[in-house]
Amino acid sequence: MKRLITYFMQGLVFVAPLAITIYIIFLIFDIIDGLLRNVVGTWLGHTVPGLGLLIIVVLLTLLGLIGEYIVFNPFKRIGERLLNRAPLLKVIYTSLVDLFSAFVGKEKKFNKPVLVCINQENKLWKIGFLTQQSMDEIHMPGLVSVYFPHSYNFSGELYLVETSAVKALEMPPAEAMKFVVSGGVTRVN
Repeated sequence: MKRLITYFMQGLVFVAPLAITIYIIFLIFDIIDGLLRNVVGTWLGHTVPGLGLLIIVVLLTLLGLIGEYIVFNPFKRIGERLLNRAPLLKVIYTSLVDLFSAFVGKEKKFNKPVLVCINQENKLWKIGFLTQQSMDEIHMPGLVSVYFPHSYNFSGELYLVETSAVKALEMPPAEAMKFVVSGGVTRVN
């Protein structure tokens, strides 16, 4: 009997969070759709199921557009002016902006997965992402810049390595990142 209660509790632990989440989403949608259904029903003379959801999506999109151009951009310009006056903060801010845009921005930087031999004697290889094809700008010819993300973490290290120690990986960048971040647990397709 005790074992049955344990199994019941484990089942409850598995199902309860999902069921509660679905129920909350349903309630929110039902309330908002119900309010909009009444308003639209009085305008059109009859109700249209799901029209409330469409109106919510359109209103949120318009709100995001207005927020981007009327609210966010002016504050962003003011913030950038303030950061230009504080050199240390400017360096930190621009580095973080570059890092986040490298992962999720329009110009993703981690799109060239590579394999780097970090110890030839023991034949140790490490997966990373090529971020600079050449280090000539800092007077280090023959070197490339490779970013190595840490496993189970969203941090990493940047190494400058000889070009000859780097091999391109024939795999999608997202798969390489998942493989490294998961500590090699994720299967590579």
